[in-house]
Amino acid sequence: MAFEDYDEYEQGEQVRKWIKENGIAVAVGVVLALALIFGWRQWQAHRTNHEIQAASQFAVVENAVQANSKPAMTAAVGDLQKNYGDTPYAAFGSAAVAEYDVSKNDLKAAAQNLQWAVEHSKLSALKSLFTLRLVRVLLAQGQAQQALTALDGIPSGNFVALSAELRGDAQLQLGKPDAARTAYEEAMAKLDKDAPERNSVQMKLDNLTQPAAAPTGNKAQ
Repeated sequence: MAFEDYDEYEQGEQVRKWIKENGIAVAVGVVLALALIFGWRQWQAHRTNHEIQAASQFAVVENAVQANSKPAMTAAVGDLQKNYGDTPYAAFGSAAVAEYDVSKNDLKAAAQNLQWAVEHSKLSALKSLFTLRLVRVLLAQGQAQQALTALDGIPSGNFVALSAELRGDAQLQLGKPDAARTAYEEAMAKLDKDAPERNSVQMKLDNLTQPAAAPTGNKAQ
């Protein structure tokens, strides 16, 4: 037997010996790997189906809103919140119903739905967006302190100018014009020069700097 043949034979024996000693572990590892791959695919398929169902239920909410059917939208958004609360569609559905509630001047219901949307939004930008909507509703209810508390929950860097403007509105509602002015000035500083919102914020600042009207009435003789 040539040296090369003996070397190949010896290597083959080493391989067979390794497989004999480790074969069960290798087989188990292969089975586990296949199970993980299959399980991952199953989970992915389940997740995709779950998202599709959530989107479908969100469409039901939108249709109920367009049909002006409060009972239908209440049932649909309730199903979204209960069964699909882990998807963005549930928060969007809650916000859609809240917008309808605002149009009907049902601010209490709107605040409740927006609060749910805020608490169940996993994306920072969405949570901030729904918080700003909630703040507007709170201010419309005269709940300025609650509005400030809600604004404190917005991460720094998200909607800075709009947050500052709403903070000014809340401070003004609380009878704190100096704090309101500071907030409006911050909003102006953060807004682009061409931003259309600059006009409304400037008007609020101008109103704060208007001199108080002189009292009217007959002068004392």
